[in-house]
Amino acid sequence: MKDGYYERREAVYLHLGDDTIISGDNIIAIINLDEPVSEVLKELIENAEVDNILHAVGSNEKKKAIVLCDDCCYLSPISSNTLFKRAIHFRKED
Repeated sequence: MKDGYYERREAVYLHLGDDTIISGDNIIAIINLDEPVSEVLKELIENAEVDNILHAVGSNEKKKAIVLCDDCCYLSPISSNTLFKRAIHFRKED
């Protein structure tokens, strides 16, 4: 923020693993999938799968995080901490 006005912000993209990159503007939440996974989160994943909006990144790798976006969800093999650090790295003010 400069002189009470926000400066133009560059687009932020987040690499979720393999060839999957998403816009940071669409991210609602980055959630850890370490055990134990809550029943609510299990239900959310099941519903996203039924609605065909769940995308698994990577083939056989263990999924460590779920990234909730405006229109879909991603299961990522990259930890939620790493994804979060990548996302906020570009949003910090100079």
